[in-house]
Amino acid sequence: MTIDTLLGGLPLVAILRGLTPDEAPAIADALFDVGFRCLEVPLNSPEPFDSIRRIVDRMGDRALVGAGTVLTVADVGRVADAGGKIVISPNTDVDVIAATKDAGLQSLPAFFTPSEAFRAIAAGADALKLFPAELAGPQGLKAMRAVLPKSFPVFPVGGIDPDTMGPYLQAGAAGFGIGSSLYAPGRSVEDVRARGAALVQGFEAARAG
Repeated sequence: MTIDTLLGGLPLVAILRGLTPDEAPAIADALFDVGFRCLEVPLNSPEPFDSIRRIVDRMGDRALVGAGTVLTVADVGRVADAGGKIVISPNTDVDVIAATKDAGLQSLPAFFTPSEAFRAIAAGADALKLFPAELAGPQGLKAMRAVLPKSFPVFPVGGIDPDTMGPYLQAGAAGFGIGSSLYAPGRSVEDVRARGAALVQGFEAARAG
């Protein structure tokens, strides 16, 4: 599965910061059931590579699974070794982007300025993550979309919930990364499932206009 495949379906990235390996398969199943097809385990979670491996074993090619908060080339290799297929970062690091593409993985680095966005695109990124989106806002995204390649996908991340999706989509967002409004340590599988279903419903409503 690729980012292009994701864009053709439900372009939402589940950010599972704090996920533990033992709960990873059940949380992954719940989110897959409500429509999520991209699952990110940030590397500042407990034993993240174990969680990635367990989710990959569960999902196979049915979902795009990988790591977030990837800051080093070495960690790109560890994501690949765990079976991850996407590398997501909170910054624009051209070495990490290049290593991701060399490993045959999908690259989704973060940017906050047009300069960072163009550096990431030139380095081979498959899509861009606008972070922190709540600081840029829909108006900031709209202004940057005026100069970015028209078809290049941008995923706002930070402060995203059903109420904020519509304005970002109108400003040119292709999808979203969703963290604390979806998952937080200690939430039950049932709670995460319900939150996921509400977010999917909210996105579909916003996309329909």
